[in-house]
Amino acid sequence: MAEKPLARGAGLITPDPWTRLQSLTRARIALGRRGASLPTREVLAFGLSHAQARDAVHQPLDVAALACGFHAAGYLTRTVTSQAADRGVYLRRPDWGRRLAEASAQQLQTWPAPPGRLVFVIGDGLSSLATQRHSLPLLEALAAYFPDLHACPVVIATQARVALGDEVGQLLGADMVVVLIGERPGLSSPDSLGIYLTGQPRVGLTDAARNCISNVRPEGLPYAEAARKLAFLIAGARQLGRTGVDLKDDSDERLPGERPEPFLLSAAF
Repeated sequence: MAEKPLARGAGLITPDPWTRLQSLTRARIALGRRGASLPTREVLAFGLSHAQARDAVHQPLDVAALACGFHAAGYLTRTVTSQAADRGVYLRRPDWGRRLAEASAQQLQTWPAPPGRLVFVIGDGLSSLATQRHSLPLLEALAAYFPDLHACPVVIATQARVALGDEVGQLLGADMVVVLIGERPGLSSPDSLGIYLTGQPRVGLTDAARNCISNVRPEGLPYAEAARKLAFLIAGARQLGRTGVDLKDDSDERLPGERPEPFLLSAAF
């Protein structure tokens, strides 16, 4: 019986023995090779991921849609912007993204928001895609730990860096500020959300005063787990009286399923 001829190009791609590990990670491993190069499909996939990462940086945050979602969920919101007038300036001058525009600062000073001990700042950062997708689901997961979470002011900030939350928290008289912000995109994760908790926020603090939870997204750290870690950090900050290098995240050392005791954020410190 005559053998069927091989299809054109069949058998030219050398498989990688690590192929079975692809199911465990989105990292680019076990791509195989065609001669001395990568298979065409992998070259095209890399180009697509690179384009998605660039789009995540430059795509504007849909502030109206985000604010509408938070309003529907029962949160009191206000929108501000940093001193960076546009995306180009934001990328060239990170320091301008850390301070509020004068009009925004004046707006917050006259905002009749409740005297919240905890304030949330929702910033576009370097991935508006992450902020658009994950900020509200993360807060809704956190609401299981704090009965009065929906009374906390939510400030939506554009052209924002992490330290912008320090000025927002200071103007609103907060004991703690939580900044949810889009992280720098990777080639397999254009929509990672970062969480930064800062106690006694004020202009001039360094990153040593903050605690960070990174890679929040369904394919990374799920909302429920990120909310559990944040709830433990808030509870720890309440007991310690500060955040940053002195506050350790020991949530992974607790018993499976263990939760911090619920308490009212209006009396956090």
